[in-house]
Amino acid sequence: ESELLTEEARAAAANAVSAQYDPPESRVRRQQVDKLTDILEFISIVRNDAYADVETKTDYVQAIAELNLGQESILHILEATDEEWQEVVTEAPLALGRAMREEIRNDENALRVAQRNVERLIDADVSEKALGITTELVRNLLRPNSFYNEERTEEARAEARDKTPVQRISYEQDEMILREGDIVTAQNVETLEHIGLLQGDWDWWTLIRALLVTVITLTSVVVMLYRLHPQTLVNNQMLALLTLSAVIWLLLAKFMLIPHDWLPYLYPMATLAMLLTVLVDLRVGLIVLGAFTFVVLYLSGTNPALAAYAGLGGLFGALVVARAERLTVFLWAGLVISLCNLLVTAAFRAPFTGLSTQQHLLLFLVHLLNGGLSASIALIAYFVLGNIFGITTSLQLTELSRPTHPLLRQLLLKSPGTYHHTIVVSNLAERAAAAIGADAFLARVGAYYHDIGKTVRPYFFIENSADGAENPHEKLDPLTSAQIIISHVSDGIDLAQKYRLPARIQDFIREHHGTSVVHYFYMEAQKHAQEGEVVNQADFRYPGPRPRTKETAILMLADMCESAIRAVKPATRTDLTNLVNKLIDTRVMDGELNDSNLTFQELQIVKDVFLRVLQGVHHPRIVYPERSKAAQPKAAAPAGEQTAQAAPAHKANAPRNGAVRRHASDPMTTKDAITGEFDVVTTPPEAAEEPGGVEQPA
Repeated sequence: ESELLTEEARAAAANAVSAQYDPPESRVRRQQVDKLTDILEFISIVRNDAYADVETKTDYVQAIAELNLGQESILHILEATDEEWQEVVTEAPLALGRAMREEIRNDENALRVAQRNVERLIDADVSEKALGITTELVRNLLRPNSFYNEERTEEARAEARDKTPVQRISYEQDEMILREGDIVTAQNVETLEHIGLLQGDWDWWTLIRALLVTVITLTSVVVMLYRLHPQTLVNNQMLALLTLSAVIWLLLAKFMLIPHDWLPYLYPMATLAMLLTVLVDLRVGLIVLGAFTFVVLYLSGTNPALAAYAGLGGLFGALVVARAERLTVFLWAGLVISLCNLLVTAAFRAPFTGLSTQQHLLLFLVHLLNGGLSASIALIAYFVLGNIFGITTSLQLTELSRPTHPLLRQLLLKSPGTYHHTIVVSNLAERAAAAIGADAFLARVGAYYHDIGKTVRPYFFIENSADGAENPHEKLDPLTSAQIIISHVSDGIDLAQKYRLPARIQDFIREHHGTSVVHYFYMEAQKHAQEGEVVNQADFRYPGPRPRTKETAILMLADMCESAIRAVKPATRTDLTNLVNKLIDTRVMDGELNDSNLTFQELQIVKDVFLRVLQGVHHPRIVYPERSKAAQPKAAAPAGEQTAQAAPAHKANAPRNGAVRRHASDPMTTKDAITGEFDVVTTPPEAAEEPGGVEQPA
């Protein structure tokens, strides 16, 4: 088979097809006949004007835009007798109608031929002078009524190309193809290439161009990721996902972006953009999409239509799935991509030139199939690659956020106090994350699960203890109590792995205490240590690691602030502000936030958000006097004295070893609450993590 000869034969067949014209339009005929009738009426008025001289009448006739008559022709019209003129008025519209029923194509030659044939269409009984005037008027009013139809012409030419058979060249064995000194034709080169006798030189320019495209593309991707999504470059899972995706789509591009009628339009580039958007981030998806659009432009021979087709389809697909919360979003993405494909192709009109109706229909189906195929592949790859690389997606977070999840049900039923604490912390974390541009949804869902380990031993945590219940820590030494409190992290990880929670959710469980110390029991252990005995602080420290993302760092701060404020119950906004500032500042000084990438500006925003939310949740309430004493005039006692009346009722729950529990409204310093450097036991910041009995450990 000879591609060269086949293409030449097809081109010749297409060129042999004459231009296609539409059938004569009756609308044009009626329009011109009406114009001629109006002109005849006007000329009749001019002829009958008794007050105008010949020169004036001539000017009137010359002013008619549709006519291009000489001075002599106008004089013939004006000098004709009434009988002759009546013949013209009667016959001219009829003759014009006859002439324009025939095809007059939209070219000069066809119009000239029609004008020459006018005289034979006029009634033979018309007088000689009326015949001349009628012929002149009709020729002036003739117009083309059949117009060139590009679409039909291209269809006819495409059909002619399709009907042209493949051209073949046959050679006998040992037949001479070329002799030394012969002029080498394109056909000779094709033959030598086909039989494998032609070995071309190495195309260094092609190699250099490919290397330049590779370097430009990779550099652009790395720079954009560094500026817009730097965590991708330090996350091995994301880098592996990007590398694997790039290799797969480059291989697909190599085999699909070839000279072909429809195969390049099946290239599922939108899949790559959607996949990286739902698995990593919209910014990453758009960065890689831009790079691959450049690659498509290069591989397609700088075909802007194909590059726009692939790039815009991927853009709209990525935007649709950017905040995916349900799997049905992939269906909508497929529909949007298909519509975008059709609009882009129609705008460029690149694939429509020279195609038959069947080929048009095939391309239309290919555009629709591209959208459905891209969405389907993205959905399948979403599950497969998400599991392989352990990536948490918004769809997974949506499922985990439902209160019907087994772990959340256990938390509600076994640890109702912890569940309430979790809800407040999740609101804090979500609001703060949104304020600094972090992943608010991830922060909220991570907060839901950060304390699930407390369901293993719920009654060792004060928020789950009933009023008056025995404090189990009274019978335990400080080290054992601390280990129980600390173990809620490892217990939570065990439950998370059992229920296959995503790795990013497990990070919230591991990191929400960082490497902080359970100060209350550490101080208790030091207080009761034998002389010369050294208490190892590492035994009272959470295993960590410290928060490594902004979301887990926010959770640590939200968990600590909510627990401490619930225990201390600051009476005024100033007390609340001071407490939140000191709690967070202490975590900063301890280095617990060093790995989280939180800036001081973002930290201040987090503080402000916490204060707004906590002020609404833990606002002070009015203490009303008893009804029997309401009428007695008495100066209002300070808020601390009013609430202190309840303190004796709690002495039964005083902590062991002679410690005295301080009431929430009693004076204290936040530093004491954090470090335990005080003589009278107050509520430490681990309020929701340590035992019952003291008004807090927690």
